[in-house]
Amino acid sequence: MSAGGPVVVIGAGLGGLSAAMRLAGAGREVTVVEAADVPGGCCGTATLGSHRFDTGPSVLTMPGVLADTFAAAGQDLERWLPLRRLDPYYRLTFHDGSRLDVVAGADAMAEQVRALCGPAEAGRYRRFRRLLGEMFEAEWDTFIDRDMTRLRALARPYALARLAALGGFRRLDGLVRRHLTDERLIRAHTFQALYVGLSPRRALGVYAVIAHMDTVGGVYFPREGGMHAVPRAMAAAAEKAGAVFRYGVRATRIETDGAGVVAVRLDTGERLAARHAVVACDLVRAHGRRGGDGLLPEEAADWRLRRPRFSPSCLVAHFALDRRPEGQAHHTLHFGREWEATFAALEAGRPQPDPSLLVTCPHNHGPDNHGPHNHGRADGGPAVLSVLEPTANTRSGADWTTLTPRLVDRMVERLAGLGYGDLSGTPRLVFDPPAWRRRGHSAGTPFALDARFTQTAWFRPSGAARRVPGLHFAGMYTAPGVGVPPVLISGRLAAERILESAP
Repeated sequence: MSAGGPVVVIGAGLGGLSAAMRLAGAGREVTVVEAADVPGGCCGTATLGSHRFDTGPSVLTMPGVLADTFAAAGQDLERWLPLRRLDPYYRLTFHDGSRLDVVAGADAMAEQVRALCGPAEAGRYRRFRRLLGEMFEAEWDTFIDRDMTRLRALARPYALARLAALGGFRRLDGLVRRHLTDERLIRAHTFQALYVGLSPRRALGVYAVIAHMDTVGGVYFPREGGMHAVPRAMAAAAEKAGAVFRYGVRATRIETDGAGVVAVRLDTGERLAARHAVVACDLVRAHGRRGGDGLLPEEAADWRLRRPRFSPSCLVAHFALDRRPEGQAHHTLHFGREWEATFAALEAGRPQPDPSLLVTCPHNHGPDNHGPHNHGRADGGPAVLSVLEPTANTRSGADWTTLTPRLVDRMVERLAGLGYGDLSGTPRLVFDPPAWRRRGHSAGTPFALDARFTQTAWFRPSGAARRVPGLHFAGMYTAPGVGVPPVLISGRLAAERILESAP
């Protein structure tokens, strides 16, 4: 047995895989328990005939975080998972027919802005871009890349003062409007608030760093296999480092004694001895209802989850195409004419009157090494088109049996008007909030808790159970929060706490 005792990681999503890779790379005895038959969690996959779809995130930023995770397992990211930087990162289209390609490089991007908005706005954009860089530098080491669920981590007055001076504690919408004047450019740098489940008028300015990650740092994509190639490669690298994976089994209970975690029970009846457990799944479901029917022991209760406020959800339609549309960008965001009214409807739990649509049409750069299905090909063969519309979650009380078909019909009509052709008879897979709930997401949202101030940093569910030594958490529900880089970091933080506690 390795020093420090065995570790059981519950959930083979990106957070659990990140923790497993680091722990196995450090020589710890690691078992990963995953209820599904494949790794991935939210970064999942589905098939429809000869077409394969990514059912999770389509935006991969900050590849250095992923590279660091592979390095901790003694592996090279480029060998396991070659990435390409998208060009453009996004294509943004507006209701007036204009468009903005978000591209690499300050000069090239400023030229895009000049062509769309004029030279004065291009100058303002350059200054705003520098501000985004300063905010990112001020936040990364101090707030994003560290365990902010530990109270002592908040005691950094200089860093807080620096962020305040940069506008980090203003509202995001106000911060951006203070520097930019063209409404289209403002939307291009505030729509990212939806990633944290808030409208730009409610999100704090600190979340402008998401716009920095997207529009300055760049968006990447695996050269082969789609986004699901990420967890596949992570799991394979973790296995090479010594981790053992148990697929198709579910953890049912974490056992403790007076000294902390002692074992994890499985639905097979097995009992896995454990000195530490990393819970990297939906924390609300893991806690269960009062009375001790959840995965976690009652003493692991976290006051931060007494009244969880969930993010909005989304309706995603995956269309199976005969061939990839010519000239289509990988990511295209079609902004609706409405803006404030759409966020107001979302917050009220109603369908958006004029939603913005994120259309993803990925290229495939060779065969999928992890399965028989291609992920959309650049050679004119089968392709996929995935369309996301923000919606309320299942706590809105909507009748999704009637609402979902209505929203899908509206989406198809809107896509036809945007030039995608008649998709009404195209084979499709649809994921609505009830479908997300069936896949294990509380409140039917794959975006976990929203990032209001009272669910940020120390106020977000803790990364470790204070009254249960050896019980740790990773994933979207704990800090740093939602998104591929934050979830990977949460796994790293869990692994570091375990390694720090080793005798």
